[in-house]
Formats: sequence, structure tokens, C-alpha cells
Amino acid sequence: MVRNTTATAMMSAPDAGPVPEHETVYRRLRGQILHGEMAPGQAVTIQGIAADLGAGMTPVREAIRRLIAESALAFQGNRRVSVPVLRPENLDELILARRMLDTELARRAAERATPIDIDRLESIDKTLDAAIARGDVRGYLVENHRFHTAIYDLAAAPILAGLAEGLWLRFGPSLRVVCGRLGTQNLPDQHKEAIAAWRRGDANAVADAMERDVVQGMEVIRAVLTAGRFD
Repeated sequence: MVRNTTATAMMSAPDAGPVPEHETVYRRLRGQILHGEMAPGQAVTIQGIAADLGAGMTPVREAIRRLIAESALAFQGNRRVSVPVLRPENLDELILARRMLDTELARRAAERATPIDIDRLESIDKTLDAAIARGDVRGYLVENHRFHTAIYDLAAAPILAGLAEGLWLRFGPSLRVVCGRLGTQNLPDQHKEAIAAWRRGDANAVADAMERDVVQGMEVIRAVLTAGRFD
């Protein structure tokens, strides 16, 4: 089954023709933000981004404009932008939004998933475990995000998935900082519980496991934020 959803839409189809430069730059810069390669609060110049990506100024400006609109970047003046710093007071809203969205998307995904889909989720989770075991922070972040977006794909609810995906740009950079402070070994998840529930055909248990997964992960971020350990 081919699904036209948020995660798959981020990649070009084989027959879709070349991707415009501004879209390529947007995806690359978005990935850097999402996986914490730009630290929260660190100001960078537009010219520096262009040099780093090997791209022209015009597509870089267009990508930055889009990411500012998505609240993934903030304009600092003097041709500089930065990733906004996540504040403790923002966590309650983020947790509420993620609990609502990820739980509903997981329930919908559980109702649609085939055994092949579940095998794919388990494969992603094994790759994630391997990244944790070797202390690979970026690998952990990439595979954790990939696990969740695979669920969003299965849910076939593009509006909800788009909202959920947008939230990752708000907390993703801070999650990278948390990994740097605590290491990958200390990051909880409920992926295996969700997969086991999937295999039992228990959609409500899948949703409950992913709700716990979201809350636990966000509470780890809160603990680091409130302890002042982002400095």
C-alpha cells in the first residue's frame, strides 16, 4: 500500500523529477535543526548556513523564511538566526499536544498496521537500540524520529501527522542537549511495549504505550531544563 503522508512527502518520488534547490536546502536545514546539529540559542549567519550547505543565498533565505514560520528558527537581526531555546513553561503545552496527537495517531496506526508494518517498526527499533548501545546520539535521534514518523505514516491522518511533526522542531534540538548531558543509555521509551501490543491486535494498549513514551521523554527534557543544565 502506498501512503501519501507527512513523512513520505518529505522525500521526492522517483518519477517526480528533480527537487528544486530551495526545497533541498529546506530539508537539509530542517534535518539539522531536528537532530540538534544547531544548538538552541546558538546564533548563526545566513551566509554561514549557505557556506555550510554549499547553497546559494536565495534558496537559503527561502528555507529560513519557512522555518521561521514554523517556529523552528528565530530571526536575531544582523542577518543572523538561531534555534529558539525551549523554556520550562513551554513543556506543559508541548506535553499536552503530543499526548493528544501521538496517542491518536498510534491508535489509528494500530488499526491499520499489517504484520509487515509491525516488522518494519521492530526493525527500526532494533536499529535505535544499536545506536543506544554504541552511544551514538545522532543515530538515536534519527531512528527515534523515524520510529514515530513511521507510526504517523500508518495512521493515514495527514493533518494530525503534520501537527505532530511540527512539534518535533520545537523540542528536537533540546532532546539533543539532553542526550549530550545524560547519554543515550538513560533515555526511556515504550517502543517494545507498543510493538507487543500491536502483535496482540490491541489498539488501545498501543496508544497507551505511546502516550507513556511521549510523556516520559518530555519529562526527561523538563528535568534537565528545570535543573538549569542546558547552560
